[in-house]
Amino acid sequence: MTPGSDGLGFLLADVSRLIRHEFARRMDAGASSLTFAQARALVYLARSEGLRQVELASLLEVQPITLGRLVDQLDARGLVERRVDPDDRRAYRLFLRPAARPHLQTIRAVGAAVRADALREIDPAQAAALSATLARMRDNLATNAGDATRAAAP
Repeated sequence: MTPGSDGLGFLLADVSRLIRHEFARRMDAGASSLTFAQARALVYLARSEGLRQVELASLLEVQPITLGRLVDQLDARGLVERRVDPDDRRAYRLFLRPAARPHLQTIRAVGAAVRADALREIDPAQAAALSATLARMRDNLATNAGDATRAAAP
């Protein structure tokens, strides 16, 4: 491919990777004591409290055992709480504890700063059109795949 002729998928993947790396760098630079994975888990839980662990693992695209260790870390820090699922005693539902709120504020602030940098020198109307287009693409693909993550997508 010639420079500037990257396909849409490559551009989306590159922008996503760069945003994730910049977010993680700023979090590591002292914005928070959370890891990137922990921050992602808290954001998803803030959007959909009461998720089952297996549902959160699917949204985060990690194995349930990996999520179990991540939830153990968040629980040990007093940020999340596991509650037995009333419909399935073998499963747990996850809820945020009050101590998670300040972390979520930091996550939002770092996210807003990264977003502002990513959209620097882009006209607000273009940014709005881009967001609307990406949301439509997400909905199209989620619908085609029967993907339930659409409602909880970042």
